[in-house]
Amino acid sequence: MRHEKIDYLEYPSSDLQVTKAFFEAVFGWEFTDYGPEYTAFAGQGLQSGGGFYHAKLMSKSDQGAALTVFYSDDLEATLAKVEAAGGTITKPIFSFPGGSRFHFEEPSGNEFAVWVET
Repeated sequence: MRHEKIDYLEYPSSDLQVTKAFFEAVFGWEFTDYGPEYTAFAGQGLQSGGGFYHAKLMSKSDQGAALTVFYSDDLEATLAKVEAAGGTITKPIFSFPGGSRFHFEEPSGNEFAVWVET
């Protein structure tokens, strides 16, 4: 049921090609380009999808942006994939009640997090 559920997310990207390569390598997302300024994504774990638009802006929680959090069955393996694909770990793995997580920036500077339940 889609009624009143989050259906689509959009993020800025200063370099669409680099952003696409990162998310393809780490999360297996597929992209459809709609001109040179926009690309849509879909892939595993996404009910609908989203997109990246060309902009010099970035989405960071310390600047008031919402934080998108992925789930992983193997947090260390996902962290290694993020680093190998050119992501920057901004908060190393830390524990919180119910799990552990880390935060990272993808190559265009947008912040995301990944968590695992304990």
